[in-house]
Amino acid sequence: MKQRIEIDHIGIATNTLEEGSKFWTILGLEAQGLDDFVEDQGVTTRFFPLSPSDSKGPNIELLEPSGPDTPIGKFLQKRGEGIQQLCLSVDNLEDMITHLINNGIKMIDQIPRKGAHNSIIAFVHPKSTGGVLVELKQR
Repeated sequence: MKQRIEIDHIGIATNTLEEGSKFWTILGLEAQGLDDFVEDQGVTTRFFPLSPSDSKGPNIELLEPSGPDTPIGKFLQKRGEGIQQLCLSVDNLEDMITHLINNGIKMIDQIPRKGAHNSIIAFVHPKSTGGVLVELKQR
């Protein structure tokens, strides 16, 4: 199975988007689009493109939990602020999930779900990736 795979974004858990944004704006990055609340994950996201001229290029995604019992809320309680996941974009998410499962990879999501900005995503279990939470996103 051959698909084009690229880094879409690096997700960083932060207590608040405002606090988390300080470094990235001082660095010279500008948030793109509106913050997006993803209800089923209990998180508000803010994206900072690394290359303003390439809207599909890699981004920094800040993740603010809506409460302590959400995935990001629990991550912050356990590990504190920092990198939470690496997101890779793929051409066909359903085909990729099937390919990974058929090759013994443990998936958190066997069926794609809604992500930020109406994207579809699926998470790969860190036990299959050397300890990294990998998010897959269809282009």
